[in-house]
Amino acid sequence: MEKKALKIAVIGGGSSYTPEIVEGFIKKYPEMPIRELWLVDIEQGRHKLEIVGELAKRMVEKAGLPIEVHLTLDRREAIAGADFVTTQMRVGLLEARRRDEHIPISYGVIGQETTGPGGMLKALRTVPVILDICKDIEELAPNAWMLNFTNPAGIVTEAVQKYSKVKTVGLCNSPINFQKFLAKQYGVTEGEVLPEFVGINHLHWVTAAYVHGEDKLEEMINGGKDYSATNVTAFDWDADFLTSLNAIPTYYLRYFYMTNTMFNEMKTSLEKNGTRADVVSRVETELFELYKDVNLSEKPKQLEQRGGAYYSEAAVNLMHSLYTDKKDIQTLNVRNNGILDFLPDDASIEVNCVVTGQGPIPIPPQRVPEGIKGLIHAVKTYESLTIEAAISGDKGIALQAMVHHPLVPDVAVAKPMLEEMLEANRSYLPRFFDGK
Repeated sequence: MEKKALKIAVIGGGSSYTPEIVEGFIKKYPEMPIRELWLVDIEQGRHKLEIVGELAKRMVEKAGLPIEVHLTLDRREAIAGADFVTTQMRVGLLEARRRDEHIPISYGVIGQETTGPGGMLKALRTVPVILDICKDIEELAPNAWMLNFTNPAGIVTEAVQKYSKVKTVGLCNSPINFQKFLAKQYGVTEGEVLPEFVGINHLHWVTAAYVHGEDKLEEMINGGKDYSATNVTAFDWDADFLTSLNAIPTYYLRYFYMTNTMFNEMKTSLEKNGTRADVVSRVETELFELYKDVNLSEKPKQLEQRGGAYYSEAAVNLMHSLYTDKKDIQTLNVRNNGILDFLPDDASIEVNCVVTGQGPIPIPPQRVPEGIKGLIHAVKTYESLTIEAAISGDKGIALQAMVHHPLVPDVAVAKPMLEEMLEANRSYLPRFFDGK
């Protein structure tokens, strides 16, 4: 039976990550034929869209594939009849991220784009826009899957699952990065390893690390194998802490388990080189200079410095498995439905899933360390309150979300910090200011 040729819309098509997702589509073309690839952006992103879009066309041409690459600012045109919609957008661009990181540091609080107050403001800006996109999908492509890796991915995915009818899955590059790390440590292929993840987006723990069916978790912990990412500073975990936890925390958990150390590093970095947003801005400038080269027709190696390496590989793998009913195991953000019994059913969690043509089926984890449940529950409470605040524009609910985040020390800090951050984002948050 001939496979259905696909239409794919990439919301945020002018992203520096786009060459990676295009490379993935090219590699998977024999099993997942794409007829149309629509790269969508907004007016402020037009320049980047044109640069990265022309590179995408050169990549497809070099591969000799009949994929039509369309560049557009018309989101509805791109979504109409699509089979898959991926979202990789940043509402407010890097300038908003910079504020998300800088303002909390001035209050003595971690400033990070997906964790803590910075993550909260990113979510407040993003959730209404994503839900607006979902209305278009419901109308113009009701059978499409929306694959979200717009951060904070867990909050955005939960908002879509709660407030729209769109079929959605959230994903992150952290699990695929760990899988690659594990395979490399043991000199095997990625298909020969299976880590088990438990938690929520950017707050998960590896509770098993199978290599050829044998759990190597204890060996990894005792061997001091450290794992980090380019966008999170690596500090050594306390060996006794890891041994007694009997799990490997994601690098984002350094913000919770090593708060003072991470804050001091951020403050020092801000004074010397700026925050991660400043670094990313410089990296992006260099990348787009490369992308402009008319002789470039492949993804440049420098893209891996961007901090989101393998995001797009994860997205293409998920798309391929949904399309082919592959029934392989991937780590995804999905509705809880009782998998973690200490969280609400409608919470978004990040766990291993079997990916079928009908969607992912979460696998109940074998073990959830008792010590991690409280932190997961606290951060999930903050996430759910943040969604409610984003939709309602209620400053009282936003204050509750801010105060109840574990990285925010007290109300006296939370209240003025929230006011300053809302004001700094006024143009993106009309619901909080309408009629005021």
